[in-house]
Amino acid sequence: MTLAAAQQLPHIGLRGLLGRRLRKWTAISSVTFLGLVVVSAYLMPLGYMAATALKDAAQMSETGAPLYPAKPSTFTWQGQDYAVYNVPTADGVRQWALVDPRREDATFVDPAHPESGTIEWQGRWRTLEQAWQFGLELENFVTVWNQINFGRLLLNTFAIAMISTLGTLLSSTVVAYGFSRFRFPGKNGLFLLLLATIILPFQITLIPTFAVFLALGWTGTWLPLLVPHFFANAYNVFLLRQYFVTIPRELDEAAMMDGASPFRVLISVIVPQSIPVLTAVGLFHFFFAWNDFFQPLIYLQGNIDLQPLSVGIAVFNALYSQKPTLIQAAAVMSIVVPVAIFFFAQRAFMRGIVITGVEK
Repeated sequence: MTLAAAQQLPHIGLRGLLGRRLRKWTAISSVTFLGLVVVSAYLMPLGYMAATALKDAAQMSETGAPLYPAKPSTFTWQGQDYAVYNVPTADGVRQWALVDPRREDATFVDPAHPESGTIEWQGRWRTLEQAWQFGLELENFVTVWNQINFGRLLLNTFAIAMISTLGTLLSSTVVAYGFSRFRFPGKNGLFLLLLATIILPFQITLIPTFAVFLALGWTGTWLPLLVPHFFANAYNVFLLRQYFVTIPRELDEAAMMDGASPFRVLISVIVPQSIPVLTAVGLFHFFFAWNDFFQPLIYLQGNIDLQPLSVGIAVFNALYSQKPTLIQAAAVMSIVVPVAIFFFAQRAFMRGIVITGVEK
């Protein structure tokens, strides 16, 4: 071994408490930065929707307009409004109001010092960039509300979502209670058959179902959107049944010893113990019914007065495709109710998701 190889190489880096803290801070900062990037990318469409809904229609087609909601800056001088431009001068770029535009020169007024009088500027004013100031165009929401009768659409959507949610909770709870507490021949086979319907594509049953509802005379009414949910849903039954089996049977037996019937056990023992999972299932179905577009489009065709928001906004988008500010305003208004419900019920909702294992 040579002398050079025997010498220990100098250590590069920090050691001790300061080094550990620096490495920990670097790791936390890197993870936080990565999380912010992912969250920003995820929320970018929502931010674009909200910003566009608050913009003036002219801003969308104006070259050089800012990304945030803004309006062209104006200055009132001698009783008249004048547009404000970013004017390059010897002292830097100044924001001046254009009072007399000409071909090769123009006359401006400094809004900060109007008492100084007019300013002559040499150059083509058309090459100047217009100045913008922050401004919200709330009139977009008023226009949408009046153009598509938003109140009626909102009421229809809320009624369909609430009634169908109530129906699916009642029916799915009873069916899940039966599969979790009672023994009967073919129980496992029936449960597997029920679960098999989850993988059955909706398109396969669409035409037979439509033929049945057409024969019953239910098309053009809410009945095809409400009645099927009062006969349980395989997905909801599975989630509820998985939670019901975790509730100790000793609670049922104690209630029965006090004279409680199976229905009383369900009402007084099972349901109070299952509020989180019932909340999660209810919100899942409420959001599904709120966003459902295909079934209302099929069954409510020709009856505009009963159509929900999903169909009404689709028609509105087709009519006002050249006005993105109104389209985005309608989208913002349509998500207000679901977001508010999720905000107030998020604790029970997240607890129900964790209990049922849906997050996996």
